[in-house]
Amino acid sequence: MKHYFKYIIFTFLFLTAVGTQNVSAAEEPQSELNVKELILEHLADSYEWHMATFGDFHLTIPLPVIVKGETSGWNIFMSSKFHHGHDAYEGFYIAQEGEYKGKIVEKNASGEEVRPLDISLTKNAVSLIISCTLLVIIVMSVAGWYKKQAKSGEKKAPKGFVGFMEMFVMSVEDDIIKPCVGKNYRKFSPYLLTVFFFIFLNNIMGLIPIFPGGANVTGNIAITLVLALFTFFTVNLFGSKEYWKEIFWPEVPTWLKVPIPIMPAIELVGVFTKPFALMIRLFANILAGHSIVLGLTCLIFVTVNLGTVINSSMTVVSVLLTVFISFVEILVAYIQAYVFTMLSAVFIGLAQVEPHQHVEEKH
Repeated sequence: MKHYFKYIIFTFLFLTAVGTQNVSAAEEPQSELNVKELILEHLADSYEWHMATFGDFHLTIPLPVIVKGETSGWNIFMSSKFHHGHDAYEGFYIAQEGEYKGKIVEKNASGEEVRPLDISLTKNAVSLIISCTLLVIIVMSVAGWYKKQAKSGEKKAPKGFVGFMEMFVMSVEDDIIKPCVGKNYRKFSPYLLTVFFFIFLNNIMGLIPIFPGGANVTGNIAITLVLALFTFFTVNLFGSKEYWKEIFWPEVPTWLKVPIPIMPAIELVGVFTKPFALMIRLFANILAGHSIVLGLTCLIFVTVNLGTVINSSMTVVSVLLTVFISFVEILVAYIQAYVFTMLSAVFIGLAQVEPHQHVEEKH
């Protein structure tokens, strides 16, 4: 067991070292390191998959750029044409500053910087494709095992990976979905299970500093916005009549409803604040975790001009804290998937209220 623990520690130290190579070459030792800008740059989406930097050599995977300019029409090429953002190609280039910093822009007839129609496959988009493909493979392989058992008529207990996934699915089903949604839980189980495993898988992949991990998918507010919208539409499209009655005509004193609809207005605002809270909670927690890891890594380079002793000490502290936070982030990856799924299930359950429940409560 001790040998396995040593291997785990060594692997984490190695991955941390590899994952921070691109940080080490971001600035020369004698230059002042802009930690804030460096962290934001690494958390932002990009048109190439930058894995590491060795001296002047950048180890990157170019991604497809698909843009439509005002005059040039559709253009499809690889992001390597930009030479890491330093060159222009076919009139397109990556803005280094200003409103569109980090985005592909072009100059219009007036010489102004404008954004073309951009549907390029960025780092986050490619990571989404990889994670969704992996999730489908996992689910289909597990479902295939059960289908095979049903055809053969055998009733064997699942073992190995299938057994692990069954335990995982049943824990989410029994601990989150059933108690929070209520008797109609089967109707919403597919969505809630998909949300849980999608968030958890992307959270875990975001902690891996080498390809195909390292993308800040669930720390991107556009992704969490879409997830929150799915919950929003699920809650309100499948809400019962009693749910809508409680929003527009709640059981409160009449003077709180007419002539000024105070309580209906508050309830209606709550319809939109719930998904907003889901979006911000997931986005902020994952973004904060990635920022902490990058910030701890930057301690090595911030103290490089303070002398060998201090820099060496801070390097050891930085690596140990980064490894520790990485382990904590594994727990956070599960907790955030759990919380998002649980709150979505609670909101769905509250929208399934039925009139007879009030009668039963009175008796």
